[in-house]
Amino acid sequence: MIVGVVEGEVRDLSYVLEKESRVVGVEFSEEIGRKVYWHSTAHIMAKAVMELFEEVRLGIGPPIEEGFYYDFEVKGGIKEEDLEKIEKKMYEIIHQDLSFRREKVSKEEAIKIFKNQPYKLELIEELGEEVIIYWTGDFVDLCTGPHVVSTGRIKVIKLLELAGAYWRGSEDKPMLQRIYGISFPTQQELEGYLKKIEEARVRDHRRLGKKLGLYSMFDEVGAGLICWEPAGSIIRKEVEDFWKEEHKKRGYQLVYTPHIAKIGLWKTSGHYDYYEEMAKIDFGGEQYALKPMNCVYHILMYKKKRRSYRELPIRYAELGTVYRKERSGVLHGLVRVRGFTQDDAHIFCKKEEIKEEVKKVLNLALYMIGVFGFKEYKINLSVREEGGKYLGSDEEWNYAEEVLESSIKEVGLNYHRAKGEAVFYGPKIDIELVDALGRGWQCTTVQLDFNLPERFNLTYIGEDNKEHRVVMIHRAILGSLERFLGCLIEHYKGKFPLWLAPIQVMIVTITEKVVKYAEKVGERFLFCRTKLNVDNERLGVKIREGEEMGVPYIVVIGEKEESERVIRVRKRGEGDIGSFKVGEFVERIKKEIEEKR
Repeated sequence: MIVGVVEGEVRDLSYVLEKESRVVGVEFSEEIGRKVYWHSTAHIMAKAVMELFEEVRLGIGPPIEEGFYYDFEVKGGIKEEDLEKIEKKMYEIIHQDLSFRREKVSKEEAIKIFKNQPYKLELIEELGEEVIIYWTGDFVDLCTGPHVVSTGRIKVIKLLELAGAYWRGSEDKPMLQRIYGISFPTQQELEGYLKKIEEARVRDHRRLGKKLGLYSMFDEVGAGLICWEPAGSIIRKEVEDFWKEEHKKRGYQLVYTPHIAKIGLWKTSGHYDYYEEMAKIDFGGEQYALKPMNCVYHILMYKKKRRSYRELPIRYAELGTVYRKERSGVLHGLVRVRGFTQDDAHIFCKKEEIKEEVKKVLNLALYMIGVFGFKEYKINLSVREEGGKYLGSDEEWNYAEEVLESSIKEVGLNYHRAKGEAVFYGPKIDIELVDALGRGWQCTTVQLDFNLPERFNLTYIGEDNKEHRVVMIHRAILGSLERFLGCLIEHYKGKFPLWLAPIQVMIVTITEKVVKYAEKVGERFLFCRTKLNVDNERLGVKIREGEEMGVPYIVVIGEKEESERVIRVRKRGEGDIGSFKVGEFVERIKKEIEEKR
């Protein structure tokens, strides 16, 4: 047992019950247990660093989704080769089996304890008059806990990475050194995790993007801004064409909107005050902003004339590029950028149409992510928490939450009700994809909005010939195209299905004698993306090149194939699948592309 839950509160196992209470034990297999285990290991790492280095200033050391980190400022700095030394010292502390002891002190006492720790003092200034600290032997840290009983409860550790991180995530504050690590109760669990992160490294979209020539980022252009290379542009275009085709089938009207708008529009919408990430520019002597989202343009299109109930629902869809001032420290390949394209849409409908529209969005999302090869997903319903500040009446919120929940149920989906996770202007449904490594990727979002229809006075004329407030649904299916394509690259390990592959068929020759026949065969494949390789190279070299590029089909032509007027085909992952008549194989390829298998 790692910790206990006492009447809903997570407590150390050393916690003394003051009255008869309901206690539930928590194991490492549970998320709470893992967080506590990793948080305790972070304290052990901080103690090890304090013992090994001079003039150590401590930052923070929280558990994260997988493992933990701790930020340090160390005289002379920490080097990669020091990680092994720190790990060894951590094991010494573990073997000492030191207890984690919780203590409550006054703010004044805490300031004395941490007098040589400026980052801790900064945090203490923001706390109340009572401060919680934890002792591990002679090491003390500012922390509310809980923790494992003693250091001996931690069994297996591994320090993973040394990185830089701004104090409190602000580029205006000092750069600290961050050590990432992981710990487990057994060696077997650690080995399983290390295999997983090695597989993640092999699948890393940044590595594969460079290897396959999919996209580039240039210092001259700016951090977090993507330039799509020809191969990557092919994949992106296929995704976009599929998206447009499916939306047009379902009654969406495709629109295009500018990349900037006057500041006044963003003040009306509330984004000016709410979005710190919004980039502002001077344009033609007036103040504009690069758009952080597309909704305000769609609102203006809706509002340009009086709307009748007969027109509803109106569905505007756009692949619109937006910009946000993300901190440089959080930028990460395609999945965290400063300029990205949202597969955005806004539905304007009557109150009684909400459920049907939400169900249609969910069914579209499940269909599209299924075509892309994702078989697992998690669904969250984000609702209010009591006492929170939200726009709209209780009646509106109760109706909105009920209609979203019943929509999920009627589509037949399992979901998690996330209390307190709703945005201030309305409840929402989120779908998180689970990739080949079991990692979650935020994808589909469906949000009801009470804020913007009120701010912009969006109405329609009902059957009673009176004005009624229209309901606005924000929704994205794939989310950010950049993030989705990063997810897709890693999910497929760079080996895309036939319909997405930049090169679908590669034709290679065994000898120069069959070049003319190979060229004639190539003419039969003009309907798809084909590369003809007649270079004077060995066949094995040509095949290996195609396999490294992830080409789904390699057509091999030699003198035997020419004499029999056939082709020999190699399929990715299966090798040689035999000889085919050209027409027969062409029909097979056409069908596979059309079916997006």
